[in-house]
This record gives sequence, C-alpha cells and structure tokens, in this order.
Amino acid sequence: MTNPYLALEGVSHVLPDGRALRCTLDERFDQRHTGLVGRNGVGKTLLARILAGQIQPSAGRCLRSGRVHYLAQQVASLEQATVAGLAGVQATLDALARIEAGSAAAEDFDDVGERWDLRQRLRHELERNGLGHLHAATPASTLSGGEAMRVALIGAVLAEVDFLILDEPSNHLDRASRQALIEQLRRWPKGLLVVSHDRRLLETLERIVELSPLGLRSYGGGYSFYLQCKARERQSAIQQLEQRKLERKREEQSLREQRERQERRQARGKRHGQEANQAKILLDRQKERSEGSTGKLRQQQAATRQRLARQVREAARQVEEDAPISLQAQPVTQAGQRGVVELEALVLPFVASAGPVDLALNGQQRVAVVGPKGCGKSTLLKVLAGQLQPLAGRCDVAVRSAHLDQRLANLAPCRSVLEQLRAANTRAGEDVLRMRLAQLGLDAQKISISSGSLSGGERLKAALACVLYADPPARLLLLDDPDNHLDLPSLQALEAMLRSYQGALLVVSHDDAFMDNLGLTDRLLATAQGWRMEPW
Repeated sequence: MTNPYLALEGVSHVLPDGRALRCTLDERFDQRHTGLVGRNGVGKTLLARILAGQIQPSAGRCLRSGRVHYLAQQVASLEQATVAGLAGVQATLDALARIEAGSAAAEDFDDVGERWDLRQRLRHELERNGLGHLHAATPASTLSGGEAMRVALIGAVLAEVDFLILDEPSNHLDRASRQALIEQLRRWPKGLLVVSHDRRLLETLERIVELSPLGLRSYGGGYSFYLQCKARERQSAIQQLEQRKLERKREEQSLREQRERQERRQARGKRHGQEANQAKILLDRQKERSEGSTGKLRQQQAATRQRLARQVREAARQVEEDAPISLQAQPVTQAGQRGVVELEALVLPFVASAGPVDLALNGQQRVAVVGPKGCGKSTLLKVLAGQLQPLAGRCDVAVRSAHLDQRLANLAPCRSVLEQLRAANTRAGEDVLRMRLAQLGLDAQKISISSGSLSGGERLKAALACVLYADPPARLLLLDDPDNHLDLPSLQALEAMLRSYQGALLVVSHDDAFMDNLGLTDRLLATAQGWRMEPW
C-alpha cells in the first residue's frame, strides 16, 4: 500500500474506571513520521492503542488503511522467548524447518506462505541494524532493552506492515541504543507515529502532534519548531485573556451606567406623575411599564454578563491548559568545598567487570555518572544511598542524601501521593503540599488515589516530590534516570530546579539534552580501565 494512513473521526473514549479522553478527536496521520506529545496522564498511550485497533473508542470511529503494528513501552521478553519470537517470526521459521525436514503438513505450508526466504531476511535485517551478533535462536533474556526494542522493530519490517506505532521506544535505552533506534526509524519507509518525550528523537521527525484536554493540534517540523510555536501560542493566549478581562471590565462599567440612567428616568417619571396629580390607575400602569422595562434590562444585562464570563473562562482555559509545570528547589545549607562523599578503593557488588571506585565529592559538585549498560551506575548510587553494602573499600557520606531509583522504590503503590508526601514532610501544611503537587500537574483527584493507579509519568512526579520536598532537605541528590517517563514541560521544570539546587548532585541519564541543561561540573566515567573523574 503506497499511502497508508490512520484517521480519527469524532473519537472519544471512557475507560471502565471513569478515566477518559476529555475531548472529541479528529485527525489524520499520513506517511509523515509524526511524534505524539502531551502531558503525563492526558491519554497518549490510550490514543495510541485506539489507533492500533487494540481498543475500540466509546464514540466515533478510527479508520486504518493497511496493517498497523503497535509496540508498547515494554517489549515482552519472556525467559523462553528467542530473537525470532521477539521479531514475531518464530512460528514461520519453525514451520519452514519442519518442511525442510520432510513435513508435508498443509498448515506448515500455510504458515510459510510466500516467505521462503524469511531466515535470510531476518539475518540481513539483524546485520543491517548492527545486531549481527544475534541469531534467530538467541534467548531474548540475554538482550538489553535497546536490543529487544530494535529486534521488535525488525519484526515490523519483516511483517511488511503499513503503519508503525511506538510508545516511548527510547525509555531506559543508553546513548548508543538511542542513536541506533533513531537511525533505524529514519530508514522506516512507511507511516510512523511515535509517542515520546525524547527530544533528540522528536527532532528527527517530520511533524509533532500534541494531545491536550482541548484536543489534538498538529505542528509541522521537529521539536524545535514545535517549541517555537508553543511559545507564540502561549503569549497569544495570555494576551487574549487580558483582552477579554478588559472587555468585561469596560462592559460592566457600561452596564452600570445604563442601569443608573434608567433608574434616574424612573425616578423623574414617578415625581412627574405625583406632581401632576395623575389618577391612580395611570400611575399603576406607569409603574407596571417601568417594572417591565427594568426586568427586561436585567435579563439583557444578565445575558451579557454570562457571555462575557464565558469568554473569559474560555480564554483562561487556553492559558491554564498550557500553564508551566513548576518544581522549587528546597533551600539547603551550602557545604562549599567541604567533602560530602569520599570513596576509597570501593568495590561494587553484582558488577564483576567494574574496577574499584575512588571519589572525593564536595558540596558544590554536580556529577554525571556515565557508562554503558551494566557497568554499575545504578549500583553505585544505591551504595551511596546505603541501600547496598560494597564488597570492599571505604564509603563515607557525610550529609543527608535522597535517592530516586528507576523503580521508584520510595513510592508505595498502595498509598496516596498526598499521604506519602505528608510523611516525608511533616512540617509543611497540607495546603502547601497540595500546592506543590498541583504545580507538578497532579490535581486533587490524582493525589488522593493510590499512586499505583497513576500513569508512569505521574508516578515519577510523585516520587520526585517525595524526594525533593522532604524535610529536612537533602544536601546530596542521587538521581537514577529521573527524566524517564516525564512529559516535556516537566522535564524543563526538573532541569530548572536542578540548576538552582545548592547541594551536591550525582545523576544517571541517557538523555544528552537533559544532562546538558543541568549545569554539571564533572563526569564520573566508567571505562574498561576503571572509573575516572573528568570535567564536564
């Protein structure tokens, strides 16, 4: 099929638990490689599954031309699965092997169809995508997250689908895997929709579509162009709101003057009737006309006020939906050049290939922990947080630390966000804590339910709040992939907060754009020869 497309016509959806896409959607996705962005919890994954045909909308319809292939955030990697299984070709390769061994079963020939060269095509795609070290029978459990995602993408190529939908494909991938994924997607010749907050990936796409409670809005170009358009739109929305408020103020003044004029006319008429000694029946008729005129004026003015209030609300809604996410750095006592961490000949557990770590960190250092998957970055942070014991060496942490790990272990899924933040900070009033969570985009309903029912991005925001707003505040932050799952406004807010944070910082991330915006001072690099510190 030469021109695959997906189309939404009046689509809306409500989940059994009451969560919904809060708007009616009309949009067409064509062959242009498109990024779908939006704030955490707005329904991007839900929309992707509707487009893929996994969920039927509650209203409206979704049209699809050709075959659609959907890859969820987590690629299934069962212990018994193989590379061929992840690529979705295991059954066909098994049937082909049985035919080659002499099988004449009709179902085997049906499984193979016209794909007699499937084994060779799989081999070719693996080599073309830098995965030549893998084979069809390689156990999936031995693959990294990036390798598993790229093998699954190869499956879409081999299936010759017409439209590919990916949900956060670069989450948890290291730098090399992210770049390989970008190159693989650049070669994809057909329709592509990527749900992502990865700015490098979004920059390579031809179009950005944003999902918000107001609906879907399309922007040409990559992420930089989208940002420019959003800035102009926000400024325009603010100006529109101020204009509507000014119009309402002027109209209110006009309505008051109109009412006062009518009251003066009525008073004059009443005095004139009394002075002219008119008959009571004429005075009563004049009073009825005056009251009728007053009632009509009140109705007209009430309708005008409702119209003006509605215009202000609509303008305010445009501003509020695009309101910035805010994170505030807690004040901490600056340690200056005083040491906060000292590691000497530290041997990490569970990391056989890593050499000993020697590190002296003062209160003003902001360090990126960098290295390939499996080198011990997350393990190092857990040792510094006191969650793991080193195999050997010395580990001294002289200040209060706060640790955010990839699994958000500090967040209990059965407890509400507000309950957990209150436990982390008993001194701040509940109204202050609610305000801080609202500034993160977590409204009153979301902070009152169990945190396990929130979206991935919302859970990460909640975990960040419990770490960053704890009392007393930490003077050493240990952050392991804090940018995963965060929407773009939240990423920018986190970057701004961390730039203003006055304590020491060690952060692990595979997002170069995120790291470049943190004002880092040093890089702790894991190499084949051991760990070394160098300027950022």
